[in-house]
Amino acid sequence: MDLKNNEVKLEEQFLKQAIDISKGAEVLPNGVEELARKLQESYYSKKPLRVKLGLDPTRPDLHLGHTVVMRKLKKFQDLGHKIVLIVGGATAMVGDPSGKSETRPALSKEQVAENAKTYFEQMSKVVDVNKAEVRNNADWLHSMSFVDFLKLASATTVAKLMTRDDFAKRYAEGRPISPVEFFYPLMQGYDSVAVDADIEFGGTDQRFNLLMGRDIQTFYGMDKMQVVMMTPLIEGTDGVKKMSKTYPEHCISLTEEPKNMYGKLMSIPDELMEKYFTLLTDIEFNKENNPRDEKMRLAYEITKMYCGADEADKAQNEFINVVQNKGVPDDIEEIKVNSNNILDILVELNFVQSKGEAKRLITGGGVKFEGEKITDTQATLDKEGILQGGKRKYAKIKF
Repeated sequence: MDLKNNEVKLEEQFLKQAIDISKGAEVLPNGVEELARKLQESYYSKKPLRVKLGLDPTRPDLHLGHTVVMRKLKKFQDLGHKIVLIVGGATAMVGDPSGKSETRPALSKEQVAENAKTYFEQMSKVVDVNKAEVRNNADWLHSMSFVDFLKLASATTVAKLMTRDDFAKRYAEGRPISPVEFFYPLMQGYDSVAVDADIEFGGTDQRFNLLMGRDIQTFYGMDKMQVVMMTPLIEGTDGVKKMSKTYPEHCISLTEEPKNMYGKLMSIPDELMEKYFTLLTDIEFNKENNPRDEKMRLAYEITKMYCGADEADKAQNEFINVVQNKGVPDDIEEIKVNSNNILDILVELNFVQSKGEAKRLITGGGVKFEGEKITDTQATLDKEGILQGGKRKYAKIKF
């Protein structure tokens, strides 16, 4: 009887672990119970699960959206399982077509290597990279012969590949689809064979690719197929587009200055707060609190996680002084500029990306010099002083 009770307690324990790990995520194909079974099998076999995450280094920086899956990897790591991080040295050269309306430019080996340099340093803010198994899929995919690739291609059909939403939509609209793109999900799936994956993580836009991994494992005769865990994509600070470095003004990078990270978090729509709390922190969202206070709690917690408590304190104090109390930061950088034209200066200071954006900022009342609004888009500055662009950007300009 005691043995049976212990088994029941263990089942409950693994189910609780599975529920905790998968909070906010979708587990395929059979839900959280299948993940619990994987955890239980690992316990009885004394064999850690191999938890796979593929990283195509198409850009050098990671952002808060990437931490959704990284935080879940950390939970597996804390339970003693092996994290397998796959750098897409081969797949990045093809380019993941997921969610794309046109063929994505391929990256060279040099671009992949350059972009990958900072990935693991940034990931170490969340997971213990030193304890992870780091692989490059170029090691097995680049060594495949033409016959090997033909065998891999026979694992699926064109009809199945065309069920992907992005391929089907592009075909219906007459947009080009390169045959090379068909190989991306096959290559990603073969990675699961090469590293013997038990679990694979990916975003919700990766559903087809992730499930293809199960098909490829079956095709190559593996006994057990991976469980797929899809994490939600989070929106950027505009609350509309998914967070992406393509939209830097709405993206919160892990390399942000603390005050910028805090300020950007304070700019998210109220409707996004609960999602950010759930996916990006370990603290609970309190609907009863004043939205401004709750957003400050969120901004402080995330800034502390990635920049440290001291920097989070400074960022919060500056936000209170500058934004809430309409003050001026204490540590404004002194910068020498080459022009006295306001449009040129705003671009030169990187307050904006173009003169058109500078004009819109001025006409919207977002530019001040020595505390006075500048309303003329053709204005020139004839003295040194403090220039403000938007809510959080300041510079003490010198000519």
